[in-house]
Amino acid sequence: MILPSENTPENSPSGEESPLDGSPTESEARPPKFKAIDQFSTPQQWDQLVSLERPAELEIGSGKGLFLQNAATAQPDHDFVGIELAAKFANRAAERLGKRNLTNAKMLRGDAQRFLREVVPDRSLVRVHVYFPDPWWRNKHKKRRVLNEQALADIERALVPGGEFHFWTDVLDYYEHICGQVMDLTKLAGPRYVPQRTAAHSMDYTTHFERRARTHGQPVYRAIFLQPSS
Repeated sequence: MILPSENTPENSPSGEESPLDGSPTESEARPPKFKAIDQFSTPQQWDQLVSLERPAELEIGSGKGLFLQNAATAQPDHDFVGIELAAKFANRAAERLGKRNLTNAKMLRGDAQRFLREVVPDRSLVRVHVYFPDPWWRNKHKKRRVLNEQALADIERALVPGGEFHFWTDVLDYYEHICGQVMDLTKLAGPRYVPQRTAAHSMDYTTHFERRARTHGQPVYRAIFLQPSS
């Protein structure tokens, strides 16, 4: 469920591009017509978000929702859940899904680590997606990292046999750190290399962060880890 907000103007045309400098588009400056479900004030249980009879995927840190929009459109037989801590971006993602009537995707505003730990059941996800998380290098900020030891353990616990953990970043040191953590702390197999594909148009990227990195000529580091089948 995506919650509509009251007395808001219509959205800008579908497919509006976000400026590469991070400034808001015209539609981003308006109050959202749709709002993300607030997991802090109205916590949802897993069976309220997905059909237990369909494959489910989770994106942690959905930002403005480009991945959720494209994935839910491409795979209508899968259920998608996105979670984002920043209310502004969570609502922006909900707006993307709502105006396209993508009923197989739900957008939450909340704490991803707590959601993984307390809400997502064992062996319930075919894929977990974490794209371009903040590396938080300073020691005093490391507790803010979304991918800590507990989160990696919960991702492993939540994946079905053969399930996939997708991790992308534009920071090589962080890529090597997380890949090392996954290999040391879990039984997930990998990392498997993910080749870069050519974008067919200006919004043909997995996330806005990938779009910004590639249009500025910056490398993107991608990995897939697999849950063993047995």
